[in-house]
Amino acid sequence: MANVRRTGPVFLRHVPDDSHLFRPLPHPTGVYPYRLNIRDVLRGRDERLAEGMSFHMIGDTGSVRHSAFQSLIASAMTQQAHNDGPACERPAFLFHLGDIVYNHGEAREYAKQFFVPYEDYPGPIFAIAGNHDGDVNPGSDLLYQSLDAFMDVFCDTYPRKVIFGNGSKRLSMVQPNVYWALETPLAHFIGLYANVMKHGAITAEQQDWFVEELRYSNSLRPDKAVIVCLHHAPYSADTNHGSSPAMIAFLEHAFKLAGVRPDIVFSGHVHNYQRFTKSYEDGSVLPYIVAGAGGYADLHPIAPLGDVRVEDGHPAIHQVRLENYCDDRYGFLKISVKKLEEGLQLVGEYYTLAQEAISLEKPEATLFERFVVPFHSAVTAGASRASVN
Repeated sequence: MANVRRTGPVFLRHVPDDSHLFRPLPHPTGVYPYRLNIRDVLRGRDERLAEGMSFHMIGDTGSVRHSAFQSLIASAMTQQAHNDGPACERPAFLFHLGDIVYNHGEAREYAKQFFVPYEDYPGPIFAIAGNHDGDVNPGSDLLYQSLDAFMDVFCDTYPRKVIFGNGSKRLSMVQPNVYWALETPLAHFIGLYANVMKHGAITAEQQDWFVEELRYSNSLRPDKAVIVCLHHAPYSADTNHGSSPAMIAFLEHAFKLAGVRPDIVFSGHVHNYQRFTKSYEDGSVLPYIVAGAGGYADLHPIAPLGDVRVEDGHPAIHQVRLENYCDDRYGFLKISVKKLEEGLQLVGEYYTLAQEAISLEKPEATLFERFVVPFHSAVTAGASRASVN
């Protein structure tokens, strides 16, 4: 039994009701429909992304407890972004999947947990907020509202130095809202915010926006991929969070209302790497990727077969397959979207650092797996089949 791998997601058997923790969302800093074009951030340097672009993705990089891998992962991505090679192969930006600052999203923690580790990262850093970014410390002497610091760092009205950035040269980002869309030459990113509860919750207003954004993004096909990002993992096989019934129900309902599915879904929240594929009755397959091993002090293990803490027989996860996972190493994603004669293609690479990286001066990340997702031009709820190299 020890050599038999789990092949599907799980639900936790016992999850307390934490709906009372829900916090109101901050006011948008931009205008509806909350889209940011990457050309306005790169200031004319986005031309190289038109034929092929690469970017990093990672979640759960913060840790109020000491974690050597917090800075090691940041250094490994910085080193990769500086590597020689074709411009389209060098990551042009980082898209953070949330939980930047633990435990309560406090401004005083941003310098240590974000600005210092990522001071030398050469590209812009975009982000969606995680549950810890939106939480509020009940014991804080300084009164603040949920997501105050996140909004100052990532949803500013113009780029400027952050007063609590400890002198960092990294300027604030200008995302228009806590849920928002990033427009790039080859992909349309839709970023969601699921609040502070363990399994997340999304307001009706945000759902309406998401449905319209899915419809809009579908009009961009086949020239652009449609990428959905949310912090709380819809599907997971771990023993700490498990799958999120709330996020599964939300996404499937929104897909049905819009008549559109994205090409791929990325999330964090769970502190490991997992790659799932969900099969639909129309024959399409939608990849779900979890990349939350970004540096937090603890990693989350995959549930052993027969673990009494979880259940895996629920019909909501019958058509979801766990293709691969890594739960004992920290790591990050490098994603490339390429324009080929037959259409767009996404190539995902997951890199890890071995435990002995702590003792090395400049540890190099090792490729754990590479997967390929060809994008089709279907105008309704169609997804792509993924393969692994």
